[in-house]
Amino acid sequence: MIPPLLKGKPLPRHIAIIMDGNGRWAKSRGLPRIFGHRAGTQSVREAVKVCGELGIEALTLYAFSTENWARPKAEVSALMGLLSKMLSTEVSELNKSGVRLMAVGRLHELPAKVRGELEKAIDKLKSNTGLILNLALNYGGRQEIADAVNKIIHLGIKKVDEKILSKYLYTADLPDPDLMIRTSGEMRISNFLLYQLAYAELYVTPTLWPDFRREHLYQAIASFQARERRFGGA
Repeated sequence: MIPPLLKGKPLPRHIAIIMDGNGRWAKSRGLPRIFGHRAGTQSVREAVKVCGELGIEALTLYAFSTENWARPKAEVSALMGLLSKMLSTEVSELNKSGVRLMAVGRLHELPAKVRGELEKAIDKLKSNTGLILNLALNYGGRQEIADAVNKIIHLGIKKVDEKILSKYLYTADLPDPDLMIRTSGEMRISNFLLYQLAYAELYVTPTLWPDFRREHLYQAIASFQARERRFGGA
């Protein structure tokens, strides 16, 4: 069901979200950072549910960047454990909602347990035709472009244009995001979908990710709908 706030104007086909602020949310409550990551899982559920209800084609969540390996080992280990658990426990609910799961990034470098749960979840949900939930895991935008170029070189392609480069990006099967949301107020894109965000509308909210709910997503989409998208034209 589309709320009155969003009716009568085009919805974005593909929403991308940088889920930022988990650590600050936990710190403000005197808790270890992992408590913020755990609290943020409810925001993930909410975003997936709302996008499914609205008929959004794809939702990409920046779940773990290539730079995140530099965090303390205990935090990285806890994050990987949380990710593995969510992939295992959420798959049935995602299946009921018709969600199809994808993942992009250097997935081969993820821990074996996470890769196993990810592969099982993707396989179970592969026939669904609803929202595409795309997880960016061990992902970096510069690394993605480098990987695409190396694939093209390996194939012996001599001349590269935008169409060819796009074909070898991790996201080749998805439309480019038309709305990118970042929580926690930070004004940067942090190596996220550098090529694909060329014409995306950017929306930054001070709301920390664990506090991000339905009404915040509605506000971001309403902001998108209020903008005039000219793509360089007059």
